Amino acid sequence: MSFKGEINAIRRKITRGLTKNIGSNKLTHSPNSVVDFKNVLISRPNHRLGNLLLVTPLVQEINSVFPNCKIDLFIKGNLAPIIFENYLTVENYIVLPRKPFDNLIKYFQVWFKIKKKKYDLVINIDQGSSSGRLSTQFAKANFKFFGELNEEITQQYPDYKHMAKYPVYEFRHYLNQLGHPQQQKTVPTINIKLSDKELQDAKLVLEKIVPNTKKTIAIFTFATGEKCYCTDWWNTFYEKLLITFPDYNIVEVLPVENVSQINFKAPSFYSKDVREIAAFIANTSLFIGADSGIMHLACASQTAVLGLFYVTNPEKYEPYGNGSLAIDTKVTNLESMIDIIKSRLN
Repeated sequence: MSFKGEINAIRRKITRGLTKNIGSNKLTHSPNSVVDFKNVLISRPNHRLGNLLLVTPLVQEINSVFPNCKIDLFIKGNLAPIIFENYLTVENYIVLPRKPFDNLIKYFQVWFKIKKKKYDLVINIDQGSSSGRLSTQFAKANFKFFGELNEEITQQYPDYKHMAKYPVYEFRHYLNQLGHPQQQKTVPTINIKLSDKELQDAKLVLEKIVPNTKKTIAIFTFATGEKCYCTDWWNTFYEKLLITFPDYNIVEVLPVENVSQINFKAPSFYSKDVREIAAFIANTSLFIGADSGIMHLACASQTAVLGLFYVTNPEKYEPYGNGSLAIDTKVTNLESMIDIIKSRLN
């Protein structure tokens, strides 16, 4: 590990130690009134595509209960304004620099920015995030949710552990304690809210790549670290797809690294624009790929997704909605996977 890496590891350890006991959920309110939120801050200081996309169900939930509520996001990186481009209630982005030691002035300016505005509610998404808990404590708000897991409701929902769903369940429980009726409807799907123009433009791109009338199966053969399946696995799987589904195009969506585990055997699509990638996938019938940010982006496109899981926990990250499903490849063989694909295409 580099010297800077060691310093960052020590910084994170110290910060977690200092913040682990910060805050408690504030619930004081008049018993004769139902609380109405008009300004909410969501704290998710993370830069990764998947983690930011997993916030979209909570934003939709807030919008459904409080249609006029304005939402600010405390995040890292530059992806959030792109992801939430068509969420008209998302008003401001408070952006924490990814490398605080390289941007100390900006780093401290961000914390002062949080303090400037008064919110009705602050929500910390990740209980384990030191910056998330600290920002929730630091912000001025009448009500605060620090992200504690609530034993009262963990047993009510078999999908409670999912990173996109538990904030919604906790938000509903929190509102119920504040006088709002209990909600039992399905948790909103991950959604990047593509425009009609984005979808139409991507359709034209797909038609240039595979100029025929067949429907398309999209595959994504890359993932980071141990989540990435080997070339032998993907080549065997790709050849089986070609044999089993001759009436479908098989198109590979390439990662930003522009690499392919099948050595570019399939027609391919490449873009660095996450909205363009999502729109492209939205024009396909099925997306197949390992747990990754692009897998969550495929879910956000509202296309059926088969997520391949080997090292990460499907309970926390599985694709859901629109016929999506997680496949544990440790216990599911190739023939069973093909049967699952057939069921999703019929």
